[in-house]
Amino acid sequence: MAAPRDQLGAVEEKGSSGRQGSSGVEVVFPSDPATPAPLCPHGPTLLFVKVNQGKEETRRFYACSACRDRKDCNFFQWEDEKLSGARLAAREAHNQRCQPPLSRSQCVERYLKFIELPLSQRKFCQRCQQLVLPDDGEKHREHQIVGDVSITQLKRPSQLLCPLENKKTNAQYLFADRSCLFLVDLLSTLGFRRVLCVGTPRYSQFYMEDSFCHYNMFNHHFFDGKAALEVCRTFLQEDKGEGVIMVTDPPFGGLVEPLAVTFKKLIAMWKEGQSQENNRKELPIFWIFPYFFESRICQFFPSFCMLDYQVDYDNHALYKHGKTGRKQSPVRIFTNIPPNKIILPIEEGYRFCSLCQRYVSRENQHCEHCNSCTSKDGRKWNHCFLCKKCVKPSWIHCNVCNHCALPDHSCGGPKDGCFICGELDHKRSTCPNISTSKKADKAVRKQKQRKSNKMKMETTKGQSMNHTSVTRRKKRRERAHQYLCS
Repeated sequence: MAAPRDQLGAVEEKGSSGRQGSSGVEVVFPSDPATPAPLCPHGPTLLFVKVNQGKEETRRFYACSACRDRKDCNFFQWEDEKLSGARLAAREAHNQRCQPPLSRSQCVERYLKFIELPLSQRKFCQRCQQLVLPDDGEKHREHQIVGDVSITQLKRPSQLLCPLENKKTNAQYLFADRSCLFLVDLLSTLGFRRVLCVGTPRYSQFYMEDSFCHYNMFNHHFFDGKAALEVCRTFLQEDKGEGVIMVTDPPFGGLVEPLAVTFKKLIAMWKEGQSQENNRKELPIFWIFPYFFESRICQFFPSFCMLDYQVDYDNHALYKHGKTGRKQSPVRIFTNIPPNKIILPIEEGYRFCSLCQRYVSRENQHCEHCNSCTSKDGRKWNHCFLCKKCVKPSWIHCNVCNHCALPDHSCGGPKDGCFICGELDHKRSTCPNISTSKKADKAVRKQKQRKSNKMKMETTKGQSMNHTSVTRRKKRRERAHQYLCS
Protein backbone atom coordinates (compact mmCIF):
# COMPACT_ATOMS: atom_id res chain seq x y z
CA MET A 1 0.00 0.00 0.00
CA ALA A 2 2.81 2.40 -0.83
CA ALA A 3 0.83 5.52 -1.51
CA PRO A 4 2.14 8.43 -3.60
CA ARG A 5 2.37 11.76 -1.78
CA ASP A 6 1.25 14.13 -4.42
CA GLN A 7 -1.21 14.27 -7.25
CA LEU A 8 -0.86 17.88 -8.08
CA GLY A 9 1.18 20.65 -6.57
CA ALA A 10 -0.56 23.72 -5.26
CA VAL A 11 -0.18 27.44 -5.26
CA GLU A 12 2.53 27.94 -2.68
CA GLU A 13 1.41 29.20 0.70
CA LYS A 14 3.42 32.40 0.55
CA GLY A 15 2.47 34.66 3.40
CA SER A 16 -0.20 32.27 4.59
CA SER A 17 1.04 32.67 8.12
CA GLY A 18 -0.34 36.19 7.93
CA ARG A 19 2.78 38.22 8.63
CA GLN A 20 2.58 41.92 9.29
CA GLY A 21 4.94 43.99 7.23
CA SER A 22 5.21 41.35 4.54
CA SER A 23 3.23 40.41 1.46
CA GLY A 24 1.39 37.22 0.71
CA VAL A 25 -1.16 35.51 -1.49
CA GLU A 26 -4.43 34.30 -0.01
CA VAL A 27 -7.19 32.19 -1.46
CA VAL A 28 -10.65 33.75 -1.47
CA PHE A 29 -13.90 31.82 -1.42
CA PRO A 30 -16.58 34.03 -3.02
CA SER A 31 -19.76 34.73 -1.07
CA ASP A 32 -21.74 33.91 -4.24
CA PRO A 33 -20.80 30.31 -5.14
CA ALA A 34 -23.37 30.38 -7.95
CA THR A 35 -20.84 32.23 -10.11
CA PRO A 36 -18.70 29.46 -11.63
CA ALA A 37 -14.94 29.86 -11.65
CA PRO A 38 -13.20 29.71 -15.05
CA LEU A 39 -11.68 26.35 -15.99
CA CYS A 40 -8.06 25.41 -16.59
CA PRO A 41 -6.76 21.91 -17.49
CA HIS A 42 -7.02 20.97 -13.79
CA GLY A 43 -10.65 21.94 -13.36
CA PRO A 44 -12.18 25.05 -11.76
CA THR A 45 -9.59 27.64 -10.79
CA LEU A 46 -9.32 29.30 -7.38
CA LEU A 47 -9.70 32.99 -6.62
CA PHE A 48 -6.62 34.65 -5.09
CA VAL A 49 -5.67 38.07 -3.81
CA LYS A 50 -2.31 39.62 -2.99
CA VAL A 51 -2.18 41.11 0.50
CA ASN A 52 0.41 43.56 1.78
CA GLN A 53 0.36 44.93 5.34
CA GLY A 54 -3.31 44.17 5.76
CA LYS A 55 -4.46 45.66 2.45
CA GLU A 56 -5.41 44.02 -0.80
CA GLU A 57 -2.81 45.29 -3.26
CA THR A 58 -4.43 44.56 -6.58
CA ARG A 59 -7.53 43.16 -8.19
CA ARG A 60 -8.42 39.60 -7.35
CA PHE A 61 -7.40 37.00 -9.88
CA TYR A 62 -8.09 33.40 -10.83
CA ALA A 63 -5.20 30.94 -11.03
CA CYS A 64 -4.73 27.18 -11.20
CA SER A 65 -5.75 25.36 -8.03
CA ALA A 66 -3.13 22.69 -8.60
CA CYS A 67 0.12 24.13 -9.96
CA ARG A 68 2.22 26.68 -8.12
CA ASP A 69 4.52 27.29 -11.10
CA ARG A 70 3.24 29.20 -14.14
CA LYS A 71 5.45 27.01 -16.31
CA ASP A 72 3.24 24.04 -15.45
CA CYS A 73 -0.09 25.86 -15.78
CA ASN A 74 -0.03 29.48 -16.92
CA PHE A 75 -3.72 30.20 -16.35
CA PHE A 76 -4.35 33.76 -15.17
CA GLN A 77 -7.50 35.86 -15.32
CA TRP A 78 -8.61 38.93 -13.40
CA GLU A 79 -11.83 38.42 -11.47
CA ASP A 80 -13.61 41.21 -13.37
CA GLU A 81 -12.01 40.49 -16.76
CA LYS A 82 -14.35 39.95 -19.71
CA LEU A 83 -13.11 37.52 -22.38
CA SER A 84 -14.10 37.41 -26.03
CA GLY A 85 -15.72 34.35 -27.56
CA ALA A 86 -12.54 33.62 -29.49
CA ARG A 87 -10.40 33.56 -26.33
CA LEU A 88 -12.90 31.34 -24.52
CA ALA A 89 -12.92 28.90 -27.45
CA ALA A 90 -9.10 28.85 -27.54
CA ARG A 91 -9.01 28.17 -23.80
CA GLU A 92 -11.47 25.30 -24.14
CA ALA A 93 -9.38 23.78 -26.93
CA HIS A 94 -6.23 24.10 -24.80
CA ASN A 95 -7.93 22.42 -21.82
CA GLN A 96 -8.97 19.51 -24.01
CA ARG A 97 -5.44 19.07 -25.40
CA CYS A 98 -4.06 18.84 -21.85
CA GLN A 99 -6.30 15.97 -20.77
CA PRO A 100 -4.86 12.42 -20.39
CA PRO A 101 -4.51 10.54 -23.69
CA LEU A 102 -6.82 7.76 -22.47
CA SER A 103 -10.27 8.22 -20.94
CA ARG A 104 -11.37 6.25 -17.86
CA SER A 105 -13.48 3.86 -19.97
CA GLN A 106 -10.50 3.25 -22.30
CA CYS A 107 -8.26 2.55 -19.30
CA VAL A 108 -10.76 0.04 -17.93
CA GLU A 109 -11.10 -1.64 -21.33
CA ARG A 110 -7.30 -1.98 -21.63
CA TYR A 111 -7.02 -3.30 -18.07
CA LEU A 112 -9.60 -6.03 -18.68
CA LYS A 113 -7.72 -7.12 -21.82
CA PHE A 114 -4.40 -7.02 -19.96
CA ILE A 115 -5.41 -9.31 -17.08
CA GLU A 116 -6.73 -11.91 -19.56
CA LEU A 117 -3.29 -12.19 -21.20
CA PRO A 118 -0.98 -15.06 -20.24
CA LEU A 119 1.80 -14.05 -17.83
CA SER A 120 4.45 -14.09 -20.57
CA GLN A 121 2.57 -11.43 -22.55
CA ARG A 122 1.88 -9.06 -19.66
CA LYS A 123 4.34 -6.18 -20.06
CA PHE A 124 4.80 -2.70 -18.63
CA CYS A 125 6.69 0.13 -20.39
CA GLN A 126 8.87 2.02 -17.90
CA ARG A 127 9.45 4.90 -20.29
CA CYS A 128 5.75 5.52 -21.01
CA GLN A 129 4.60 4.28 -17.57
CA GLN A 130 1.90 2.27 -19.29
CA LEU A 131 0.55 -1.27 -19.44
CA VAL A 132 1.44 -2.71 -22.86
CA LEU A 133 -1.04 -4.74 -24.91
CA PRO A 134 0.13 -7.01 -27.78
CA ASP A 135 -1.09 -4.47 -30.37
CA ASP A 136 1.09 -1.78 -28.74
CA GLY A 137 4.35 -3.68 -29.13
CA GLU A 138 5.70 -1.65 -32.07
CA LYS A 139 5.27 1.67 -30.21
CA HIS A 140 7.43 0.45 -27.31
CA ARG A 141 9.94 -1.66 -29.26
CA GLU A 142 12.98 0.42 -28.20
CA HIS A 143 11.70 1.23 -24.69
CA GLN A 144 12.68 -0.40 -21.42
CA ILE A 145 10.06 -3.07 -20.73
CA VAL A 146 9.17 -4.99 -17.57
CA GLY A 147 7.89 -8.47 -18.42
CA ASP A 148 5.82 -11.10 -16.61
CA VAL A 149 3.72 -8.57 -14.71
CA SER A 150 1.85 -10.51 -12.02
CA ILE A 151 -1.58 -9.84 -10.54
CA THR A 152 0.18 -9.04 -7.25
CA GLN A 153 2.16 -6.28 -8.98
CA LEU A 154 -1.03 -4.91 -10.53
CA LYS A 155 -2.52 -4.64 -7.04
CA ARG A 156 0.48 -2.54 -5.94
CA PRO A 157 0.92 -0.01 -8.78
CA SER A 158 3.58 1.95 -6.86
CA GLN A 159 5.96 -0.95 -7.43
CA LEU A 160 5.60 -0.51 -11.19
CA LEU A 161 5.25 3.27 -11.54
CA CYS A 162 8.30 5.51 -11.19
CA PRO A 163 7.63 8.43 -8.81
CA LEU A 164 7.33 11.83 -10.49
CA GLU A 165 9.95 14.35 -9.39
CA ASN A 166 8.67 17.85 -10.18
CA LYS A 167 8.46 19.28 -6.64
CA LYS A 168 6.26 22.21 -7.69
CA THR A 169 3.63 20.19 -9.53
CA ASN A 170 3.59 16.46 -8.96
CA ALA A 171 6.52 15.19 -6.91
CA GLN A 172 5.56 11.82 -5.45
CA TYR A 173 6.99 10.44 -2.23
CA LEU A 174 6.15 6.87 -1.32
CA PHE A 175 5.49 5.68 2.21
CA ALA A 176 8.28 3.48 3.54
CA ASP A 177 7.28 -0.13 4.24
CA ARG A 178 7.44 0.62 7.96
CA SER A 179 4.75 3.31 7.67
CA CYS A 180 2.68 1.26 5.20
CA LEU A 181 2.55 -1.76 7.50
CA PHE A 182 1.71 0.42 10.49
CA LEU A 183 -1.19 2.08 8.65
CA VAL A 184 -2.57 -1.20 7.29
CA ASP A 185 -2.40 -2.89 10.70
CA LEU A 186 -3.92 0.15 12.41
CA LEU A 187 -6.84 0.40 9.98
CA SER A 188 -7.53 -3.31 10.42
CA THR A 189 -7.33 -3.09 14.23
CA LEU A 190 -9.77 -0.16 14.24
CA GLY A 191 -12.24 -2.24 12.23
CA PHE A 192 -12.27 -0.34 8.93
CA ARG A 193 -13.23 -2.33 5.84
CA ARG A 194 -13.04 0.37 3.18
CA VAL A 195 -10.50 3.15 2.64
CA LEU A 196 -11.05 6.26 0.53
CA CYS A 197 -7.51 7.23 -0.53
CA VAL A 198 -7.45 10.89 -1.58
CA GLY A 199 -4.24 11.56 -3.50
CA THR A 200 -3.35 8.45 -5.51
CA PRO A 201 -2.42 9.76 -8.97
CA ARG A 202 -1.80 7.88 -12.21
CA TYR A 203 -3.60 4.81 -10.90
CA SER A 204 -6.34 5.12 -13.51
CA GLN A 205 -5.06 2.23 -15.64
CA PHE A 206 -4.96 -0.20 -12.68
CA TYR A 207 -8.53 0.04 -11.37
CA MET A 208 -12.10 -0.50 -12.49
CA GLU A 209 -14.52 2.40 -12.81
CA ASP A 210 -16.14 1.68 -9.42
CA SER A 211 -12.77 1.80 -7.60
CA PHE A 212 -11.04 4.92 -8.92
CA CYS A 213 -11.93 8.52 -9.76
CA HIS A 214 -9.71 11.09 -11.47
CA TYR A 215 -10.00 13.89 -8.91
CA ASN A 216 -8.46 17.22 -7.89
CA MET A 217 -8.41 17.56 -4.11
CA PHE A 218 -7.87 21.34 -4.22
CA ASN A 219 -11.20 22.16 -5.86
CA HIS A 220 -13.33 19.01 -5.35
CA HIS A 221 -13.39 18.45 -9.10
CA PHE A 222 -14.24 15.06 -10.63
CA PHE A 223 -12.75 15.04 -14.12
CA ASP A 224 -15.25 12.46 -15.36
CA GLY A 225 -18.27 14.43 -14.22
CA LYS A 226 -21.35 13.30 -12.33
CA ALA A 227 -20.76 9.60 -13.02
CA ALA A 228 -17.46 9.72 -11.10
CA LEU A 229 -19.03 11.79 -8.31
CA GLU A 230 -21.73 9.13 -7.90
CA VAL A 231 -19.07 6.41 -7.70
CA CYS A 232 -17.48 8.29 -4.80
CA ARG A 233 -20.85 8.92 -3.15
CA THR A 234 -21.82 5.24 -3.40
CA PHE A 235 -18.50 4.15 -1.90
CA LEU A 236 -18.81 6.53 1.06
CA GLN A 237 -22.46 5.69 1.78
CA GLU A 238 -22.17 1.91 1.44
CA ASP A 239 -23.47 0.10 4.57
CA LYS A 240 -24.86 3.45 5.75
CA GLY A 241 -21.32 4.83 5.90
CA GLU A 242 -20.09 2.26 8.41
CA GLY A 243 -16.57 0.82 8.20
CA VAL A 244 -15.11 3.54 5.91
CA ILE A 245 -12.22 5.93 6.59
CA MET A 246 -10.64 8.66 4.46
CA VAL A 247 -6.82 8.63 4.26
CA THR A 248 -5.21 11.61 2.55
CA ASP A 249 -1.57 12.58 1.99
CA PRO A 250 -1.72 15.97 0.20
CA PRO A 251 1.32 17.83 -1.18
CA PHE A 252 2.95 19.77 1.63
CA GLY A 253 3.12 22.94 -0.49
CA GLY A 254 -0.65 23.00 -0.77
CA LEU A 255 -2.84 25.60 0.88
CA VAL A 256 -4.63 24.16 3.92
CA GLU A 257 -7.84 26.13 3.41
CA PRO A 258 -8.80 24.74 -0.05
CA LEU A 259 -8.01 21.23 1.20
CA ALA A 260 -10.20 21.76 4.27
CA VAL A 261 -13.07 23.05 2.11
CA THR A 262 -12.77 19.99 -0.13
CA PHE A 263 -12.62 17.52 2.76
CA LYS A 264 -15.71 19.10 4.32
CA LYS A 265 -17.57 18.47 1.06
CA LEU A 266 -16.54 14.80 1.18
CA ILE A 267 -17.67 14.66 4.82
CA ALA A 268 -21.04 16.17 3.82
CA MET A 269 -21.35 13.56 1.04
CA TRP A 270 -20.76 10.81 3.61
CA LYS A 271 -23.28 12.34 6.03
CA GLU A 272 -26.02 12.26 3.41
CA GLY A 273 -26.19 8.49 3.92
CA GLN A 274 -26.42 8.73 7.71
CA SER A 275 -29.63 8.24 9.65
CA GLN A 276 -30.93 10.97 11.94
CA GLU A 277 -29.68 9.27 15.12
CA ASN A 278 -26.15 9.02 13.64
CA ASN A 279 -26.14 12.56 12.23
CA ARG A 280 -23.65 13.77 14.83
CA LYS A 281 -21.04 11.22 13.80
CA GLU A 282 -17.98 12.26 11.81
CA LEU A 283 -16.35 10.58 8.86
CA PRO A 284 -13.12 9.08 10.29
CA ILE A 285 -10.09 10.75 8.69
CA PHE A 286 -6.32 10.32 8.64
CA TRP A 287 -4.74 13.50 7.24
CA ILE A 288 -0.99 13.04 6.83
CA PHE A 289 0.82 16.38 6.96
CA PRO A 290 3.78 18.14 8.67
CA TYR A 291 3.35 18.94 12.37
CA PHE A 292 3.88 22.70 11.86
CA PHE A 293 0.46 22.90 10.15
CA GLU A 294 -1.26 21.74 13.34
CA SER A 295 -2.82 25.11 14.23
CA ARG A 296 -4.13 25.63 10.68
CA ILE A 297 -5.67 22.15 10.46
CA CYS A 298 -7.25 22.38 13.92
CA GLN A 299 -8.63 25.81 13.00
CA PHE A 300 -10.80 24.14 10.34
CA PHE A 301 -11.27 20.83 12.19
CA PRO A 302 -11.37 21.48 15.96
CA SER A 303 -12.05 17.79 16.68
CA PHE A 304 -8.71 16.75 15.13
CA CYS A 305 -5.65 15.85 17.16
CA MET A 306 -2.09 15.17 16.05
CA LEU A 307 -0.49 11.77 16.71
CA ASP A 308 3.18 11.53 17.66
CA TYR A 309 3.81 8.81 15.05
CA GLN A 310 6.51 9.86 12.56
CA VAL A 311 5.59 9.02 8.97
CA ASP A 312 8.60 8.36 6.76
CA TYR A 313 9.11 8.00 3.02
CA ASP A 314 11.29 5.73 0.91
CA ASN A 315 12.36 8.27 -1.70
CA HIS A 316 12.76 11.43 0.39
CA ALA A 317 16.19 12.40 1.71
CA LEU A 318 14.90 14.10 4.87
CA TYR A 319 11.66 12.38 5.85
CA LYS A 320 13.29 9.27 7.31
CA HIS A 321 12.59 7.36 10.50
CA GLY A 322 15.36 6.70 13.01
CA LYS A 323 17.06 10.08 12.71
CA THR A 324 17.50 12.21 15.81
CA GLY A 325 17.16 15.89 16.75
CA ARG A 326 15.97 18.26 14.05
CA LYS A 327 16.59 15.65 11.33
CA GLN A 328 13.56 13.59 12.33
CA SER A 329 10.64 13.37 9.92
CA PRO A 330 8.20 16.24 10.57
CA VAL A 331 5.27 14.33 9.02
CA ARG A 332 2.46 13.33 11.37
CA ILE A 333 -1.08 11.94 11.29
CA PHE A 334 -3.99 14.26 12.09
CA THR A 335 -7.20 12.45 12.96
CA ASN A 336 -10.63 12.80 14.53
CA ILE A 337 -10.39 9.31 16.03
CA PRO A 338 -9.84 9.44 19.82
CA PRO A 339 -6.06 9.11 20.37
CA ASN A 340 -6.47 6.61 23.22
CA LYS A 341 -7.80 4.14 20.65
CA ILE A 342 -4.62 4.35 18.53
CA ILE A 343 -1.72 2.20 19.72
CA LEU A 344 1.71 3.29 18.47
CA PRO A 345 4.52 0.70 18.18
CA ILE A 346 6.19 0.23 21.57
CA GLU A 347 9.25 -1.36 19.90
CA GLU A 348 9.97 2.02 18.30
CA GLY A 349 10.00 3.79 21.66
CA TYR A 350 6.43 5.07 21.78
CA ARG A 351 4.80 4.84 25.22
CA PHE A 352 1.38 5.50 26.71
CA CYS A 353 0.94 8.64 28.82
CA SER A 354 -1.78 7.90 31.37
CA LEU A 355 -2.28 11.63 32.05
CA CYS A 356 -2.77 12.59 28.38
CA GLN A 357 -4.46 9.27 27.56
CA ARG A 358 -2.49 8.83 24.37
CA TYR A 359 0.73 7.33 23.00
CA VAL A 360 3.68 9.70 22.74
CA SER A 361 7.25 9.53 21.44
CA ARG A 362 10.18 8.57 23.68
CA GLU A 363 11.44 12.13 24.28
CA ASN A 364 8.02 13.72 24.65
CA GLN A 365 7.87 14.37 28.39
CA HIS A 366 4.69 15.35 30.24
CA CYS A 367 4.83 18.97 31.44
CA GLU A 368 3.11 19.48 34.80
CA HIS A 369 2.69 23.20 34.09
CA CYS A 370 1.03 22.73 30.69
CA ASN A 371 -0.61 19.48 31.84
CA SER A 372 0.26 17.93 28.50
CA CYS A 373 2.98 16.11 26.56
CA THR A 374 3.94 19.17 24.57
CA SER A 375 6.68 18.16 22.10
CA LYS A 376 5.74 18.30 18.43
CA ASP A 377 9.01 17.37 16.71
CA GLY A 378 10.16 14.35 18.76
CA ARG A 379 12.62 16.28 20.97
CA LYS A 380 12.16 17.16 24.63
CA TRP A 381 10.73 20.66 24.90
CA ASN A 382 11.38 23.09 27.78
CA HIS A 383 8.78 25.08 29.69
CA CYS A 384 9.11 28.87 29.55
CA PHE A 385 7.45 30.49 32.55
CA LEU A 386 7.37 33.89 30.85
CA CYS A 387 5.61 32.57 27.73
CA LYS A 388 3.58 30.17 29.91
CA LYS A 389 4.10 27.32 27.48
CA CYS A 390 6.71 24.77 26.35
CA VAL A 391 9.04 25.68 23.51
CA LYS A 392 11.68 23.98 21.37
CA PRO A 393 14.98 23.25 23.15
CA SER A 394 16.88 25.52 20.75
CA TRP A 395 14.74 28.55 21.63
CA ILE A 396 15.40 31.16 24.33
CA HIS A 397 13.18 33.89 25.71
CA CYS A 398 13.73 37.31 24.11
CA ASN A 399 12.85 40.27 26.34
CA VAL A 400 12.68 42.60 23.34
CA CYS A 401 10.14 40.49 21.43
CA ASN A 402 8.55 39.24 24.65
CA HIS A 403 8.43 35.64 23.44
CA CYS A 404 10.78 32.72 22.82
CA ALA A 405 12.68 32.43 19.55
CA LEU A 406 15.98 31.24 18.08
CA PRO A 407 19.03 33.01 19.58
CA ASP A 408 19.97 34.64 16.26
CA HIS A 409 16.45 35.80 15.37
CA SER A 410 15.74 39.36 14.20
CA CYS A 411 14.10 41.33 17.00
CA GLY A 412 11.03 43.27 15.97
CA GLY A 413 10.81 41.31 12.73
CA PRO A 414 7.65 39.96 11.12
CA LYS A 415 5.26 38.30 13.54
CA ASP A 416 2.73 35.58 12.93
CA GLY A 417 -0.86 36.67 13.20
CA CYS A 418 -3.59 38.54 11.39
CA PHE A 419 -2.87 40.92 8.52
CA ILE A 420 -5.81 43.15 9.49
CA CYS A 421 -5.73 43.62 13.26
CA GLY A 422 -2.35 42.13 14.18
CA GLU A 423 -3.70 39.66 16.74
CA LEU A 424 -1.80 36.37 16.94
CA ASP A 425 -4.66 33.97 17.63
CA HIS A 426 -6.23 33.98 14.17
CA LYS A 427 -5.59 34.63 10.45
CA ARG A 428 -6.89 37.35 8.16
CA SER A 429 -9.59 35.07 6.69
CA THR A 430 -11.24 34.59 10.11
CA CYS A 431 -10.71 38.12 11.47
CA PRO A 432 -13.85 39.67 13.02
CA ASN A 433 -12.87 42.99 11.38
CA ILE A 434 -12.63 41.51 7.88
CA SER A 435 -15.94 43.05 6.72
CA THR A 436 -14.71 46.55 7.65
CA SER A 437 -11.39 45.85 5.93
CA LYS A 438 -13.14 44.59 2.81
CA LYS A 439 -15.28 47.74 2.62
CA ALA A 440 -12.19 49.92 2.94
CA ASP A 441 -10.33 47.87 0.34
CA LYS A 442 -13.32 48.06 -2.00
CA ALA A 443 -13.46 51.85 -1.63
CA VAL A 444 -9.72 52.09 -2.34
CA ARG A 445 -10.08 49.88 -5.42
CA LYS A 446 -12.97 52.00 -6.71
CA GLN A 447 -10.96 55.18 -6.17
CA LYS A 448 -7.99 53.67 -8.02
CA GLN A 449 -10.31 52.55 -10.82
CA ARG A 450 -11.77 56.07 -11.14
CA LYS A 451 -8.26 57.55 -11.29
CA SER A 452 -7.28 54.98 -13.89
CA ASN A 453 -10.36 55.73 -16.00
CA LYS A 454 -9.70 59.48 -15.69
CA MET A 455 -6.11 59.01 -16.83
CA LYS A 456 -7.32 56.93 -19.77
CA MET A 457 -9.81 59.64 -20.74
CA GLU A 458 -7.16 62.34 -20.52
CA THR A 459 -4.76 60.23 -22.57
CA THR A 460 -7.45 59.61 -25.19
CA LYS A 461 -8.32 63.31 -25.26
CA GLY A 462 -4.65 64.22 -25.64
CA GLN A 463 -4.23 61.72 -28.47
CA SER A 464 -7.30 63.20 -30.19
CA MET A 465 -5.93 66.75 -29.90
CA ASN A 466 -2.56 65.64 -31.23
CA HIS A 467 -4.26 63.95 -34.16
CA THR A 468 -6.23 67.18 -34.91
CA SER A 469 -3.11 69.37 -34.85
CA VAL A 470 -1.22 66.95 -37.13
CA THR A 471 -4.13 67.02 -39.60
CA ARG A 472 -4.14 70.84 -39.61
CA ARG A 473 -0.38 71.04 -40.24
CA LYS A 474 -0.74 68.54 -43.08
CA LYS A 475 -3.49 70.62 -44.72
CA ARG A 476 -1.38 73.81 -44.40
CA ARG A 477 1.56 72.05 -46.10
CA GLU A 478 -0.74 70.88 -48.90
CA ARG A 479 -2.07 74.45 -49.47
CA ALA A 480 1.48 75.86 -49.45
CA HIS A 481 2.55 73.23 -51.98
CA GLN A 482 -0.42 74.06 -54.26
CA TYR A 483 0.42 77.79 -54.04
CA LEU A 484 4.06 77.23 -54.98
CA CYS A 485 3.11 74.98 -57.87
CA SER A 486 0.45 77.41 -59.23
